[in-house]
Amino acid sequence: MFFESMAYVAGILAYLWMRRRSGDSAPDPVRWSVITAAVAGGAIGSKLMYLLEDPAATFLHWHDPFYLMGGKSIIGGLVGGLIAVEWAKKYLGEKQSTGDLFAIPVALSIAIGRIGCFLTGLSDNTYGVPTRLPWGVNFGDGVRRHPTQVYEIVFLLALVPVLRWVMRKIAESSKKTAPGGQYFASRFRPGDAFKFFMIGYMAFRLVCDGLKPYVHVALGLCSIQWICLVILVYYARDIRRWIGFKKPAPGKPSELMQETSMQETLVQERREGAF
Repeated sequence: MFFESMAYVAGILAYLWMRRRSGDSAPDPVRWSVITAAVAGGAIGSKLMYLLEDPAATFLHWHDPFYLMGGKSIIGGLVGGLIAVEWAKKYLGEKQSTGDLFAIPVALSIAIGRIGCFLTGLSDNTYGVPTRLPWGVNFGDGVRRHPTQVYEIVFLLALVPVLRWVMRKIAESSKKTAPGGQYFASRFRPGDAFKFFMIGYMAFRLVCDGLKPYVHVALGLCSIQWICLVILVYYARDIRRWIGFKKPAPGKPSELMQETSMQETLVQERREGAF
């Protein structure tokens, strides 16, 4: 509970720092609507994914309120939050991306929370399968297991500077060159920092959860791994865009330049319409 609380506090502080340092193009009403949707969708998704991790056990304990109320899933929370935010933005008519400021705070929050998972041991059900590797950890039952929580912590902490680099590239894409007034060509565009986090984390969990003793629901994969695959397919177009990016010829505006200019115009029109 302590590390879970610390994760929330660290995430909020990191978000406020990122917003103050990088700025926020989203108007306050839109930003708070997005945050509200993310929290509500995350809570619902986290619970649903937990119940789907072991469908047979959920069916047997369907009338047990303690079972139904216990447990959460990070993957479910992320997917539920993503769906809720996209729905809220569609309802509000908001076109610009709003997720970049959450990428690093969410990564840090999960990493801190996983420290608590590691220290909790077997009762947390986030440990790995038995291993003979020298870094295997005995969680109290005399069996050396993959410390999958530690793998996740290391991965997320390594991901944070990469996300920061992506955000710098996004910031560069919105700057104009001199003296022509065109935009810098960039592999990344607004919204890509959060997408990069989701793709990286889903790919990691797809592999790492194969080292956990979870129930396999189909084709040797657990429910979480299937959700990870779905999200990776959802972002497949962005992955192809990053891999296939080519710098435009000098003097020729890229698709990103044109899109960034259009977004800038929309933001300016919205601001002017507010006065």
